[in-house]
Amino acid sequence: MIALVCSLGDLRNKEVINIKNGAKLGYVDDVEINTENASVLALIVYGRPRIFGLFGRDEDLIVKCDDIKLIGEDTILVSFDDLTEHTKARSFSIENLFK
Repeated sequence: MIALVCSLGDLRNKEVINIKNGAKLGYVDDVEINTENASVLALIVYGRPRIFGLFGRDEDLIVKCDDIKLIGEDTILVSFDDLTEHTKARSFSIENLFK
């Protein structure tokens, strides 16, 4: 396990890029932390807004620490396939209006 001292504010300013296809995934918005041993489990990149945010967002992207290859000054390089775990975004849905 590699120890890295970095604040969430520092991480939020770094762009996440997938080195397998060169895709810009966005910026770190949140982290998943194991509260028992205070270790970071994953970085969370919120989904992109749809139509200026009026129709919610795409799914959030969860980047496991095992997928992180390099944390640089401005970017975080990750390596994973498109079949990476997503979580349902907090988004507006037409179906929710009629429940």
